[in-house]
This record gives sequence, structure tokens and C-alpha cells, in this order.
Amino acid sequence: MKEIIGHAAYFGVAVSLAGYAVGLWIKKKVKKPFANPLLIAILLVMGALVVLGIDYDVYNESAKYLSYLLTPATVCLAIPLYQQLELLKKHWKAVIGGLVAGVASSLVSVLGLSVLFHLTHEQYVSLLPKSITTAIGMGLSEELGGIVTLTVASIILTGVLGAVIGEAVCRLFRIKNRVAVGLAFGASAHAVGTSRALEIGEVEGAMSSLAIAVSGLITVAVASFFVGFY
Repeated sequence: MKEIIGHAAYFGVAVSLAGYAVGLWIKKKVKKPFANPLLIAILLVMGALVVLGIDYDVYNESAKYLSYLLTPATVCLAIPLYQQLELLKKHWKAVIGGLVAGVASSLVSVLGLSVLFHLTHEQYVSLLPKSITTAIGMGLSEELGGIVTLTVASIILTGVLGAVIGEAVCRLFRIKNRVAVGLAFGASAHAVGTSRALEIGEVEGAMSSLAIAVSGLITVAVASFFVGFY
């Protein structure tokens, strides 16, 4: 019975969407940053696989169809950016400077922690794309010789963590500028952070959308130089 369920053509899609729907319902009820729908969905799906005794590879084979939506979903983030185009033109210097700093801090932190915890080179390059969207990060990890599954896991964890603690960090450092808040979410927590930024405000969402694209391009261009550092 377990094998039949696991190999069902759309089992992975169904259980993933059901988990996310429950996550959205809990988010509406709790209304707290830690009640992130994606985080809840991940925990529910993991629980379902353990209870049903289904291997991850079997689940992934039936859930792969969701991955096809990653690229078009990322492209759709251009809509709020277009709506705030004038604001972007006004702050373009600060935007570029902030995103370059964000990418640099991400790559340097991965390098520093890899040295500290004695990670292998393969693990190191797998973590370099942790702060960019999955659609770009997977390709970059494969090109650098990393472990794609580790890259995806690190990207998801980074995004969820950023969405959960992002507002608290902004309050701690008294970051109130709406453009700065949006760029911070997008540069550090990619699409997951952007979904939270859109909940905060339209400007924050637009700037976060911009940060996803630009940070991804900068990371792709610069990551190859960091490969040789460790």
C-alpha cells in the first residue's frame, strides 16, 4: 500500500499543496512571523513521509512537477517592480550599493563558516548560492561542482529563516526605510523573503523583487572567483 501511494503520479504534488494550504490557514489564525506557510508545509510533508514510510526519492519523483513553476513564478515578481519603477530610478545608487554589499556579505560568510567548520570544497561551493532564488541557485551549484540537493536545502532554510526573523532584525537595527527593508529581504531571503516583504508593503515587495534578480546575477558573476578561495 505504501509503495502504491508513493508511486502515485501526483502524490508529491498533492501532499505538498495540502501542506502549504494548511500552512496558510495557520498563518491567518496565528499571524506571527514564525508561522511561515512554507516552514509549516515542510514539516507537514516530512511528517507525512515518515508516517507513510515513503522514501524521499519516491516523493520527489512525484513532486517534480512543482519545480517547473519556479521560473515563471520568479518572473512574475517583475510586476510589482514595474509598478515602482520611478522609485527605483530615484534610489538606483543606493540600490546597487546595497545589493553588492548583500551579495558580498553572503559569500564571505559562507567562506568564513566553511573554514571554521572544516567543510569540504564540494560542500563549500554548494552553499555559495544559499541567498539567491532556487531557479538560479540550482544551475549555479551544478556549474560549480556542488551538491544540488544541499544547495536547494540551504536556499529553502535561508529563505524561511529570513522571512521569519527579517522584521525583528530590521527593528533591532532601526531600519525603517521601506526601500532598504525590501532590499534586505530580497538579497538575503530571495523569493520566500519577498513573499513576506509583499505582506509588509507594496514598496518593500517591489524592492525585494528587484533584489532577487540583481543579487542572482551578481552572485553568478562573482561566485566563480570565490570558488578558488577554499
